[in-house]
Amino acid sequence: MKYYLIAGEASGDLHGARLVQALKAKDPEADFRYWGGDNMAAAIGHDPVRHIRDLAIMGFVEVLAHLGTVLGNIAFCKRDILDYRPDVVIGIDYPGFNLKIEQWAHRQGFKTVHYISPNLWAWKKGRIRGMKQNLDLLCYILPFEERFFNDNHMTQALYVGHPLLDAVSPAATPSASPLHPLCIISASSLHKSSPHPSPEPSTSTPAPVAERPLIALLPGSRRQELKNSLPLMVQLAARHPEFHFVVAGMSLLGEEIYRRYIPDGSPIDMVYDQTYPLLAEAHAAVVCSGTATLEAALFDVPQVVCYRANPISIAIAKAIVSRRIRYISLVNLIADQTVVTELIQQDFNATRLEEEFRLIACDDANRHRIFNQYAALRTRLGGSGASQRTAQAILDLLK
Repeated sequence: MKYYLIAGEASGDLHGARLVQALKAKDPEADFRYWGGDNMAAAIGHDPVRHIRDLAIMGFVEVLAHLGTVLGNIAFCKRDILDYRPDVVIGIDYPGFNLKIEQWAHRQGFKTVHYISPNLWAWKKGRIRGMKQNLDLLCYILPFEERFFNDNHMTQALYVGHPLLDAVSPAATPSASPLHPLCIISASSLHKSSPHPSPEPSTSTPAPVAERPLIALLPGSRRQELKNSLPLMVQLAARHPEFHFVVAGMSLLGEEIYRRYIPDGSPIDMVYDQTYPLLAEAHAAVVCSGTATLEAALFDVPQVVCYRANPISIAIAKAIVSRRIRYISLVNLIADQTVVTELIQQDFNATRLEEEFRLIACDDANRHRIFNQYAALRTRLGGSGASQRTAQAILDLLK
């Protein structure tokens, strides 16, 4: 079979790679053409048509600013699908782009699958009409979505479980060792000099790195997320020499973007493309909202969730998101209660971040509460195997 897969973000690349592995196991003659990143490239064995580094755009204002690029990618994708003539087009998350391609592909006579449903229960519920018409299969990953799809009579929707359980659970057990040794890079090695002043340093002498609890800083996978979150994380690290702060960097964004926000002499260190080994060793984490919030929870890492975006984008989102949606982090959404604190927009400031960081790093009672709620979260998500179930559903569709 010939598979055309489209992933536009880091999380989609991760889940896409595991889906590819599952499809290969079930279909030895599988042939792939794809949009994705390094994980999918390793699984498939050749470079993508488009790399995720050129695709991840988030927010209403940001999308408008890059509208020409987005429209050009859509036109190119259509031509590329026609040239490849796949047996199925598989969109992996990335709904703003993929739903448009899937609608077009369905009208051209191609089988269409969407893996990881958009959050229709939160906003843009009207999309479901088009999805019912244009998708042959929808694989959704959150347990509470089942009622929504049943109520809306979407018979081609299938609950497959959350793919992060495939990726994280083996490493999240207490007996597991880190996936591989962390390759830590000091902030000073990022650049010889910096035009940015360092935060006010603490006067106390820090303990050796090996003796200090590790704090994971996950500032996001997009350039605008780094701009909005990393400076406050740097300030936090400067106030706490008793901890060892390490940023989970992404090599696809380039070293320069991190150099811009981490000044020379900063107490922060770096790792690139090693988020899971970092979380496996972390005492606590400060996380930019997204898939990383659930990843930290599955590794049993107490966290503060932070998010700041263009005010216009936030205002538009608030106007169209369902009033019933009270949270932005996957952890709280799945649990349907406040498990981890969310610092959004103006609440994401140095004072609030300091207060909440002390609670996750130093307050044993609060940490114990979080651990208990994480355990309940894992139970609610169910077991692993999402990639295998999705692959089998795709093959059943094609047969």
